[in-house]
Amino acid sequence: MSCILHIETSTDTCSVAVSQDGANIFHEERLEGSQHAQVVGGLVDEAISFTDSHAIPFDAVAISSGPGSYTGLRIGTSIAKGICYGRNLKLISIPTLELMCVPILLRDEELPEDALLCPMIDARRMEVYTALYTRALNSVKETEAKVIDPMAFAEELDKHPIYFFGNGSDKCRDTITHPNAHFVSGIQPLAKWMGPLAEKKHANGVFEDIAYFEPFYLKEFVAKKSKDLLNGL
Repeated sequence: MSCILHIETSTDTCSVAVSQDGANIFHEERLEGSQHAQVVGGLVDEAISFTDSHAIPFDAVAISSGPGSYTGLRIGTSIAKGICYGRNLKLISIPTLELMCVPILLRDEELPEDALLCPMIDARRMEVYTALYTRALNSVKETEAKVIDPMAFAEELDKHPIYFFGNGSDKCRDTITHPNAHFVSGIQPLAKWMGPLAEKKHANGVFEDIAYFEPFYLKEFVAKKSKDLLNGL
């Protein structure tokens, strides 16, 4: 039996949850946008008070690891590390784009067997941070910064129905018009969806080094773009 504290601060929504054996027993969220520094600590205190009052000890802390807001990720990660150090707990990281797929998979509507899932986080202009997954959450395309044009995902759309979701997908509806493109509204990364993914990592003993763990601040994208530019010279 495991009890995991979940913290999600990668976007404008700030949320905290507690799961026991993968099922939520506590969840709170706030929509204050850039006010994560003022909000997340209070939500974590509420979660800890809840578990302490029910005499349920934590086994680990799970953090949504990005990509996403630099400030939001930094705040969430700092709090998660502090709790892990203070309570001698394990740290689990959950990729934000993978997390966003969970509510799609849990919907009542059954997805086609060959469907692909494409979470999108808004970047700027027509750029999004995205990845491509199967229904089993196997990676088809790794996380990337992608500029969306009418030919985006054309090769994959010719072969599979693709479900686009997340705040980055809203601006793509009029651009990606392939008949296999499906758009789902209202999906955002929330701590209450982290349970199944964190529980799997906990069961498999997949933990982060608390001292050296850093969230996905998108610096990988900058490094890769710089390397590509140099290689093109």
